[in-house]
Order: sequence, then structure tokens, then C-alpha cells
Amino acid sequence: MRKLTLAVATFALLAGCGYSDTQVPAAVTPEAAPPAATVPCEDDTGDPTRSYATADVGNSKAIQDIRDQGFLRAGVSADSYLLGSRNPFTGVIEGFDIDMVNQIAAAIFGTAQGHVQLRVISAADRIPLLQSGELDIVARNMTINCSRWEQIAFSAEYFQSGQKVLVAKGSGIRSVADLSGKRVCAPAGTTSLDNIQEIAPDAIPVTAGNHTGCLLKFQNGETDAITGDDTVLAGLAAQDPYAEVLTGEALTDEPYGIGVNEENVDLVRFINGVLEQMDADGSWQASYKKWLQPSLKAPATQPDPVYGR
Repeated sequence: MRKLTLAVATFALLAGCGYSDTQVPAAVTPEAAPPAATVPCEDDTGDPTRSYATADVGNSKAIQDIRDQGFLRAGVSADSYLLGSRNPFTGVIEGFDIDMVNQIAAAIFGTAQGHVQLRVISAADRIPLLQSGELDIVARNMTINCSRWEQIAFSAEYFQSGQKVLVAKGSGIRSVADLSGKRVCAPAGTTSLDNIQEIAPDAIPVTAGNHTGCLLKFQNGETDAITGDDTVLAGLAAQDPYAEVLTGEALTDEPYGIGVNEENVDLVRFINGVLEQMDADGSWQASYKKWLQPSLKAPATQPDPVYGR
């Protein structure tokens, strides 16, 4: 049994105002907003990532209302290491998703400093708090799909995630097929283990309350592997120097988008303009290299936006 004495940080789940200085994106001046089209989530393209085209909406009511309240209200995670987690030394919530929030706030106010209100929420809170108007946006590794489009709106895809597997270095496990007869952990209630067993039917399912619980089982020798979104696994690997995320094709596609109230189309258009600017000025690439690439061990590019909604 492999025993480690690694400390796994426990982050307080409470609302905070973590932010960092952000370079102001250059002004985006596309054409006036086209009317929103009524398009099914999945038409003949079968692509739920289609969002609203960018437009010159910087002085729209949606953006002015946020300026008037003085800050951008964003729902985030505080315990998803590398995506959104509270730094135990500074108390600031930071990560790849938080960089997205700061860029949006900087585009609205000229700087993120003092203009971001982060609210730590659970995955189950994401849609209800957007629908009630208590949050302006949600940036919490949220997968875009058709059923969610029926409840809220999404920005263009800002990260292409997918289900992968974390194993111990030197374990000899190089692919999902090698998991036959091995113990694999995932949070209870997810479909991750079903996906694994479609390829490795003899894989032995192990469950925990969350991925942090799986990491504890992994470190105590109670499971041979952990499965989940590659972004989440990157955070686990960063906490355990003996772990690595298997490279190669993901088992599923998990396109992440910024969630917005379904009636706030102008805010979606504005966010999509910010994402385009991040692609142009390299700030998306810089954020990926800082937070995710060291653990995922692979380069990535910002997804091309798909419009037409």
C-alpha cells in the first residue's frame, strides 16, 4: 500500500471577493447586434455550443446595469484546484475559471480590481441562481448541453474538456483498456464509471462523495485510478507528485461555457467579444499555460466560437 503524507487543502465554502489585476482587453467594435434567432439546440449540425454573435453592446442596458451595481456577480467554485480554488496563503480565489471572470469584469469596468464579487456555489446552485437573477454569470466548469439551453443561455465554448483517467506514475496503465481488473474511482451518482466500463467491462467501480474523496482513496491505496473531467484531474495531479493524467483522446466531450440568464442576450454577446479578444491577445493561452498545461502535459488552443443562435 502506497502511503503519502501529502496535505490536501480544505477550502472554506463561503462567498468572497477574490480578484487579481487584469489587463484591460482592447475594445471590440463589431457590427450592431443582429436579432436573436429561434434555433433548436441541436439542428442538422448537432452542435449545442452555438451561441449569440458578438455585437457592439457595451452601452446596452445589460452592461450598464452591471456598471451601476459596481461589480460583476459571478458564481464560482472554491475547491476545484486550478479552476477555482481559495489560495490557503492569500485567501484569494484563483484559477483558470477565475481568469475568465476577471477578463469580463475588466472589459466592463476597465479593471477587475474592486469590481468582482465572487459567490462560491455548488454545481446544483448554478442554474437556479442565474434564473433568479442573483448572479450575472457562472464560471464553474459548466458543460454546455441542450437541456441547459432550455433553462439558461451560454457564451461560446471557452474550453474543450473531456473525461480522462488519472493513475500512478509507473503503474503500467497507459489507456482505458488497461483498467480491466483495476479499481477506478469516481464521485457517486455520475456516469463516469459507466463510460469506463463500456471499454473495460471488468474495471472495478469505487465511489466517493467527490473527487477529493477519490484522491484520498488513491493516496491510501484503495483505488488504482480516478476518472472525471481532465480539468478536475489536472487539479488532483497537481496535489500528488506521484499521479499523472493519461494523455490521448478523451472519452467524452465536455464543452465549458459561461452561464448567463436566458433573457440577458446582450451580456452573452459582450462575453463572446471578450473571449474573441482573449484569443487575439494571447491571454487565454497564457491562462491555460499557467493553470492547466503543467498537469495535463499537453498544449491546447482556445475553441473557435460557433454562432448562429
